[in-house]
Amino acid sequence: MATSYTVPLAKIIKEIQLETLYLPKSADEIQISAQEVNRPGLIFSGFDSFFDNSRINFLGKSEYEYINSLEDSLRLQRIELFMSKKPVVLIVTRGLPCPKEILDLAPKYAVAILTTTEATSSCMAATIAYLNVQLAERITRHGVFVEVYGEGVLILGDSGVGKSETAVELIKRGHRLIADDAVEIKKTGAKTLVGTAPDNIRHFIEVRGVGIINARRIFGMGSVKLSERINMVVMLEPWDSNKVYDRMGAESEYIEILGVKIPYTVVPIHPGRNLAIIIEVAAMNNRQKKMGYNAARELMHNLGMIDDVTPQDGELQIWGNF
Repeated sequence: MATSYTVPLAKIIKEIQLETLYLPKSADEIQISAQEVNRPGLIFSGFDSFFDNSRINFLGKSEYEYINSLEDSLRLQRIELFMSKKPVVLIVTRGLPCPKEILDLAPKYAVAILTTTEATSSCMAATIAYLNVQLAERITRHGVFVEVYGEGVLILGDSGVGKSETAVELIKRGHRLIADDAVEIKKTGAKTLVGTAPDNIRHFIEVRGVGIINARRIFGMGSVKLSERINMVVMLEPWDSNKVYDRMGAESEYIEILGVKIPYTVVPIHPGRNLAIIIEVAAMNNRQKKMGYNAARELMHNLGMIDDVTPQDGELQIWGNF
């Protein structure tokens, strides 16, 4: 059974900068569970099927002008039809005055009424973006998450393999730490994963033999970041002489996390290998592949090994720019 998440209305009010007209109880006690939002034009016209009262509703200029065009008795009937569905929240946008009938019925049906001067579309977009992150499906993975040349790189591997030490070296080279040890991964879109650190361990790194350090305190604010999209996964593993490792990289490999395919590469650990530089190169190479350039396939084409250098799925077809 899928886990459902909620966010207090108080956080939405603060994030979207809304003003309160009426609250049936504390905003911290009102929990929002739906990522989708709604404009109640249909229900104001009398069609109330499929109405989801868990969604945040927005009353914009179109709805406002429509209900004001109705006769008094019909307007009250339609507004009461809407309010009787007990929508969790109604946000009146564009600084429009909230209809008196709505304010009068809000206590009866326990509907929170908020207002904003923002345009309806922009307020809805900001709210949806915020809800997509706060209510996203999520898991926690043991690993290190860093931003390297703008690419979100999730470093996985067994405990003690050197993930944190690699992260420290990357930070020293000008890249940014997002999470160490525990990485909270949220699915914010059909093909988008965002990684962050749990609040209680954010910016901390465990370096074996040294102990716990605070990356922000030691390396400065520019060395850390709160969240980033996961663009690739790097698996660190001890070198196995009996294993055949990919030396070309012509075909991209993927790992599936929360139903999303992410580019995946295995980096064997061996004395003398500089993992930080290898991950930098892997990040830049992954960006080139996304832009449509695969060096291995171009080399194989030059050697006559393949005829087709067409980018694979997920790689843009812009070879001519190289």
